[in-house]
Amino acid sequence: MHVVQLVCSGAFAGVERYVLTAAEGLAPHCRVTVVGGDPTVFPDRLSRSGVAWLPGSTIPEARRSLARVSDIDILNTHMTDADTLGALVRPKGARVVSTRHFAAPRGGSVPARVVSRLASTRIAGQIAISDFVAGRIESESVVIHTGVATVADVPSGARENAVLVLQRLEAEKFTDDALRAWSLSGARAQGWRLWIAGDGGERRRLESLAAELGIGGTTDFLGFARDTGDLYRRASVLLAPTRVEGLGLSVIEAMAHGLPVVATDAGGHRETVGPVAEAALYPAGDAAAAAEELDRLVADAALRGRYGAALRDRQRTEFTIDAQITRTLDVYRRIV
Repeated sequence: MHVVQLVCSGAFAGVERYVLTAAEGLAPHCRVTVVGGDPTVFPDRLSRSGVAWLPGSTIPEARRSLARVSDIDILNTHMTDADTLGALVRPKGARVVSTRHFAAPRGGSVPARVVSRLASTRIAGQIAISDFVAGRIESESVVIHTGVATVADVPSGARENAVLVLQRLEAEKFTDDALRAWSLSGARAQGWRLWIAGDGGERRRLESLAAELGIGGTTDFLGFARDTGDLYRRASVLLAPTRVEGLGLSVIEAMAHGLPVVATDAGGHRETVGPVAEAALYPAGDAAAAAEELDRLVADAALRGRYGAALRDRQRTEFTIDAQITRTLDVYRRIV
């Protein structure tokens, strides 16, 4: 079986990381080609797994690359541009499967929704990354939770007094909520720091906000981080402030590293962190409540260790890459 993963993007954010990991996981089981993704990361990483890569940063570029690929059995598309392109120019013999990452119908405008509606009639199957996403998109889908690789236990002595926020710095991620929570937290007075890892259009505004809130001296804007594993191993808490998260890849990766998570009580966080005893969830947008959860963890190293271990155990049981790949292959085989 030949599977093509299509994403019309040249970035390396959550969806692109999902595509990369999925392609690597599928490689031992079938022939895999990836179109799109960060050209500075994807070719080298995928070549190690024997996966072919073609550029697809834009719709025209992705279309040209797709035309070069033959004998496609499954075309797995990610995000609206890829869904539309894949469905409308569907290669001969290929069956289109759409993986839905966001908890909303396709298309952000009326014309886009019309085109997306037409394209959706040519999609043979859908995968949703969470129950939350599945309940908020059009058409039926199979829920397959995103999985990540199991990592070695992190020694407690390796961790620093730092709270990590790891996400794109865009408006929909609500990083400003994290800054406001930090301004209300007592952790700063105990020598803790806030690490903001990521980049985006909101960075300058967020840096200005940190200064306005009087927390510039304890807040580090680290920029885009390629080695996220190093940050997960060094930080002592992850703060996930996004108010509507489809699932939250950074949260699952933090869980794999035994890193305690403070997250909004909304969206996919209820499926990842929510079932764990002593889960540190707070009402979305409530900076004071987020600060309380941070302070509760900062004040109690034993709680951090216990909670982090419970999150790690849940990841190893419910959010493994092996489980994701097995269920994804089941969907492909049923459709083929």
